[in-house]
Parts: sequence; structure tokens; C-alpha cells
Amino acid sequence: MSKQFDVVVIGGGPGGYIAAIRAAQLGFNTACIDEWKNSKGGPAPGGTCTNVGCIPSKALLQSSEHFEHAGHGFAEHGISLSNLAMDVAKMLGRKDTVVKQNNDGILYLFKKNKVSFFHGRGSFVKAAEGGYEIKVSGATEETLVGKHVILATGSNPRALPGAAFDEDKILSNDGALRIPAVPKKLGVIGSGVIGLEMGSVWRRLGAEVTVLEALPAFLGAVDEQIAKEAHKIFTKQGLKIELGVKIAEVKTDDDGVAVSYVDAKGGSQILSVDKLIVSIGRVPNTIGLNAEAVGLKLDERGAIVVDDDCKTNLPNVWAVGDVVRGPMLAHKAEEEGVAVAERIAGQHGHVNFNTIPWVIYTHPEIAWVGQTEQQLKAAGRAYKAGSFPFMANGRARALGDTTGMVKFLADAKTDEILGVHIIGPYASELIAESVVAMEFKASAEDIARICHAHPSLSEATKEAALAVDKRTLNF
Repeated sequence: MSKQFDVVVIGGGPGGYIAAIRAAQLGFNTACIDEWKNSKGGPAPGGTCTNVGCIPSKALLQSSEHFEHAGHGFAEHGISLSNLAMDVAKMLGRKDTVVKQNNDGILYLFKKNKVSFFHGRGSFVKAAEGGYEIKVSGATEETLVGKHVILATGSNPRALPGAAFDEDKILSNDGALRIPAVPKKLGVIGSGVIGLEMGSVWRRLGAEVTVLEALPAFLGAVDEQIAKEAHKIFTKQGLKIELGVKIAEVKTDDDGVAVSYVDAKGGSQILSVDKLIVSIGRVPNTIGLNAEAVGLKLDERGAIVVDDDCKTNLPNVWAVGDVVRGPMLAHKAEEEGVAVAERIAGQHGHVNFNTIPWVIYTHPEIAWVGQTEQQLKAAGRAYKAGSFPFMANGRARALGDTTGMVKFLADAKTDEILGVHIIGPYASELIAESVVAMEFKASAEDIARICHAHPSLSEATKEAALAVDKRTLNF
């Protein structure tokens, strides 16, 4: 006999588990279905983000940063080390522990909030009396009926045509997180977030890393001034970045991977590497959902079609996160998950795409919110710009990390903040102030007049806001 629920969530990633918890908090009898498995075959909720994305990558980034700092930064602090070595197996083990802690934390939150969890793959069977019949295929098969269904099935890595992922030599984000030993030569196709972060990890540990990017510009979505600064810094660190390339063929053999490509000048080149990370984007995951059984509408990319409120073409069926339009960001999925649960309850869920922050966790970090300078120019918007370098910030000097800057863009007439762009230490944390400011329609002067702690990196934000009007407090 089927089990009846007010809300059934398919997918336990950031959008799904947050939606389920919020729905339960609002008084709905809620179920969440998720098929991720840990190494022992047990449940591992959290989706790509927790299992092979945000969380494990940050664990490796942290380990590799410690290693590089110990090898190149400790000496100036008077700390001497000898026989420095990286135990890759232990580093990967720590990463796995961090992931499991997050998996277990989600399961605890389900229990605490009385969310019924089902481990397996969820798929539509048919529209039924009282909602939709959902089959759970796992160790045991279950049938659920949900009055409302929230689809949060995430995304999958996009493979290069003719070069399928084997997770041994040709790696997706999953395989890139499990390389058992530091490769001598590592290739990365795509200079997006995943490519740069994973390339940075293995470069710090000693790999010779080459990044091949099809676009003629580096980090095209980033403010041009910030992107140029990042390119200069990453090149100086040792990343070899080639832009405007066309991949012709990828071949593997016992020795590794050979990538044939045409460079920006039209010359034929071959890159021979031990491992190749392919990070050319992600595609919505609707595999096995059985969308056709209920007439769920998908677009040409395979994404679930939704309106501004995340409603699909079916009554009481919603979709959030990577499987719908918009940026594929974990925090965007979370915001949509909360908003949908609140809309089901008759409340007014809120998601403002214009104030969703973006972060690249390289070193230095890159973070931004709002529009770039090139976007404002293209739109013909009159604006003012101001920037401040971390080189002139006392806290950055004390940290020994003065790379980068904060850049403000504000409306020329109203002074409303239109965009903030940061490259530098702890940019991922510093950007939050600007997100709040933009959400409340603050002006650059508002930030300039707020008291910031001294000494702190946030003073650079204040100084950049002051610089919009050609002022400074930095004597």
C-alpha cells in the first residue's frame, strides 16, 4: 500500500534537503528521496555539493593551501620546516571524513524535523488520487503518493564528445577529487570554477598543470578587470593557461592522455598528461525521473521548465536547483527550496537572482555579486567605479596576503550599488556584506559610512566604497 505525504521531495542535495526540512517545519507531512550511496552502500544525502562538489573540494583546497603555505610562507614568520611531505591518502581520507560528517548531519536534521527519508531513486509512476504516485527503487521498493512534489535532482558533468569519463585518466569533478597520487602532468579542459579549483589543488601539491580554454577571454563571467588580475596571478603561481583553443581529439593509452588541439594562432598542438580533468559545464539531471509518464515538460537542454515561482507545467509539481534555469549554485538551490516550501504553505517565498553571490575558491579567492562593468557598459547604464587594493590594507599585510582588490560599481546618479567584485583573501566571506547591502538597495555611501573593525580585511570594502566618490580614509 502506498504511503501518503503532503510533500514528496525527489533529490537530497542542497535544494532538496533544505526544501524538505522547511516543508516539515511548516507543518507538512514530508518525505525526501535520495539515491546517493557512501562507500558502504549506505545513504549519503547532500547531492553533488556534499559528495563530489562544494564540500570535498573545499577540504582538498584547504589541505593543499596548508601544504603550500608550509613550503613557501612559513619561513617569513620565522617557522622552519624540514622534510616537508604530503600524504595524499591521508588528505583524501580527511576529505572523506568531512563529507561523511555532512551526510550524517543531514540525516540528523531529517530525524529532528520529522522528515521521512527514503534511500533510492525516485521516479514518477502516474498522476493519482491525492497527487502523484512516486516509485522508490532501492534496497527495498516503496510507493509514495505526494500531494505536492518538489523535484531537486541536480545536474551531471558534461563530457567531451568522444572522450567519456572513465574516472581514471579522463576525470569529471568526481574523479578529480579522488586522484590517488600527485600526477606529474595534469591537464584541465575548461577554466571555470571546477577546473581552476581542482587545477589549483594539484598544482600546489606539485603537478605541472595546463588549462585549455575554448573562449578567447579568461573567466568571461567575471568583471574584466578582476579576471585580468586573476589571470596574471594564476600564471605567476604556475598554472599554464591557454585561451581560444579548439579540442580536436582526446586519446588515452597506458602512459596517460594525449589531447590534440588547435591553439589561438591556428597551430596544431598535442598536450600529453597523466590525468585530464574535463570541466566544460554541467547538464540537468532528469535521467530516470520518468517525466513522460506524467507529461512533465522539459526544455531542449533537458532542464525542467518552470516559471518564476519554480512551478512546472503540472499542478502541484515544483522544481528547484541545477535541474531548472538559472545559475548552478548550491546556495541558489537552497534559496529556491525554501521559497517553494513557503509558497506551498501560502507564503511569499523570495529569491532575488540579482543578489546571488558567486565565488571561486582559488587562492586568491574571487567573489562577486551584481553586474560587471562590461555588463553596465553594454546596457548603457551610467555608473561610477571605485577600487581599493589589499596591498594598502593593514590586516592583509599582517596576514602576508596582499594580493587583489575590492571593486565597487554604483549608479552615477543615485549611488545605488550595482555590483561588487573582490579578488583577494577571504573574498568568499567579505562578499556577504555587499549582498546584504544590495538586497536592501543600499548606496556606496551607506557602506562608506558604516563603521568597520580595524584592522580587518573588510576595511578594504569600506575604502572601495569611498573610492566611488574619489575619497579615502587610508592615510
